[in-house]
Amino acid sequence: MTTPGGGGRVSAFLEVLFTFLRLGLTSFGGPVAHLAYFRAELVERRRWLGDARYSELLALCQFLPGPASSQLGMALGMTRAGLWGALAAWVGFTLPSAAALLLFAQTLSAHPALAAAGWVHGLKVVAVAVVAQAVWAMARSLCPDRPRAALAMLAALFTLLAPTAAAQLVALLLCGLLGLWWLRDTGAGAGASGANEATAAPAIAVSRSLAVVALVVFFALLGVLSLWAAGTGSPVLSAMSGVYRAGALVFGGGHVVLPLLEASVVPAGLVSQGDFLAGYGAAQAVPGPLFSFAAYLGALLPGTWHGMTGALLLLCAIFLPGFLVLLGTLPFWEVLRQRQGMRRAMAGVNAGVVGLLLSALYDPVWTGAIHSRADAALALAAWALLSLARLPPVWVVAFAAAAGWALAKWI
Repeated sequence: MTTPGGGGRVSAFLEVLFTFLRLGLTSFGGPVAHLAYFRAELVERRRWLGDARYSELLALCQFLPGPASSQLGMALGMTRAGLWGALAAWVGFTLPSAAALLLFAQTLSAHPALAAAGWVHGLKVVAVAVVAQAVWAMARSLCPDRPRAALAMLAALFTLLAPTAAAQLVALLLCGLLGLWWLRDTGAGAGASGANEATAAPAIAVSRSLAVVALVVFFALLGVLSLWAAGTGSPVLSAMSGVYRAGALVFGGGHVVLPLLEASVVPAGLVSQGDFLAGYGAAQAVPGPLFSFAAYLGALLPGTWHGMTGALLLLCAIFLPGFLVLLGTLPFWEVLRQRQGMRRAMAGVNAGVVGLLLSALYDPVWTGAIHSRADAALALAAWALLSLARLPPVWVVAFAAAAGWALAKWI
């Protein structure tokens, strides 16, 4: 990686910022689509890097916890402009979706009656279809055999019977340990592409000392935020701790963050279940990362945190662990990816997150959105449009909102 000086650094920063801002405005379709947009723009059109290096970075980001597409964007920004390039890529890619969801949250706050509007209920119903599609797609990819399907069922049963944030963490840990002991010859245990795609360590200049500091901060914040929240009893600090924990422990795609975020804000009464599901439905209609949903939740926090302050707080809280673990892993990636035990444990964790998402499909998604036969019919229609007709999510969300308005008006 070249290190430009003076004006070159500013120029490289701005280039990364505006490139990813354009991607953030146009990248509809979720994480898998984001990866295709990145490759088309940065490998084929701009030629920032080659296919081999892109595949190395993609394999690394799919191996790590956190939002894979956003982490890949940060890594790509780093290849162009160092650490400031990672910041520019994150800001550019995240800003459009975060701003749209912040505006939606502020509109709901200013006009509480909208929460009962038919089109808002349609957004809650479409969340059922989106999560159902995610469960099905992830199960086919991450649970292709009986042992991993069994781990997914175990995680689902455990979290249905004990619907708490602590139970979710225990389920993931248990699946990881069982995967280490039980799974054999699973191939890549980290994601759709897996660790075996890489043939060499990504050539990004991150020193081992900086990486160690990043990992220490990553783990320290996991403990410090939890202790701080418990010591003060502040529901806002508890939400920040839960959102950071969600960003630190999510494997398998952006949808998996749903149950972790719900456990962080809904039981404490910071966000109602109805508003939570409406925001999640709206998040499907905007481009960019699904993790921007945290900005919506932050904007609904009470008191002085309400609005932009809370949005920035939770947005940073959910993305920070992904950046820290990326930074902390880059120099050690070649060693980590070759460890069979690590890949088996990650395969177990990935099976566990399918179970968590399956549990969330029932509660809170189904129980919070489906109250009648008409709701169930709308959810089924939305699922068919997503999974069978393969329409873009933005069009399905628009259809569900319009159908929800029509159902409220005429039924």
